Amino acid sequence: MAGRRHSSAAGSESTGLYAPSELIAILDAYYGRAPAQASGDPMAELVLTLLSQHTSDHNSGRAFHRLLERFPEWDGVIAARTSDVEEAIRPGGLAPTKAPRLQELLAAVRELTPEYDLGFLETMPLEEAKAWLRALPGVGPKTAACVLLFALGRPALPVDTHVDRVSRRLGLVPPKASVEQAHVILEGMLAPDEVYAFHVDLIQHGRRTCHARGPECARCPLLERCPRVGLPPLG
Repeated sequence: MAGRRHSSAAGSESTGLYAPSELIAILDAYYGRAPAQASGDPMAELVLTLLSQHTSDHNSGRAFHRLLERFPEWDGVIAARTSDVEEAIRPGGLAPTKAPRLQELLAAVRELTPEYDLGFLETMPLEEAKAWLRALPGVGPKTAACVLLFALGRPALPVDTHVDRVSRRLGLVPPKASVEQAHVILEGMLAPDEVYAFHVDLIQHGRRTCHARGPECARCPLLERCPRVGLPPLG
């Protein structure tokens, strides 16, 4: 990964685009950044990431805590009526869709590791760990990366809607690349110790300045060298 990162950084310099290290330094100074703190619980992170889809962190957190209050053991979620699981996770939104998906996911994990212990992912080669997670039903590259990064501190980059949007506007990802391709492209630019910072900084920038609609370019700390891909010229 480090070798790929050096060539990508050199390419950024030659084209005038920001290198990841520059983005991290500028956005850290502009927004601040909480230090990385791996939770150490990949199973909980897997469930929480499923619940976080298409909702806020606050709402997914409420849904997760209600789920654990109602079902202290994962086996209980699998055995429950889907309508009861749906009621427990309702604060997270899309409960009718997420409840059966959650039960299917937990059943698949139990089939592979009956104790729901995913600690082996910490020492498994990174690409193998991603592949193991992605073989589970409903787990894509973002969910797999969230589990590895936030639970185990491994350098897997989750590309959520903010990271994807900001990266494309900065010219780091080609406009026609898929989100799955964006994971590979961006992670290949980063040194392992840059992955968490890059993820968090671009999320903050996407939420607070580089909005999907009406980005606040006039006050953007990256405006000087941002190619603003996909945006109209500044008036």
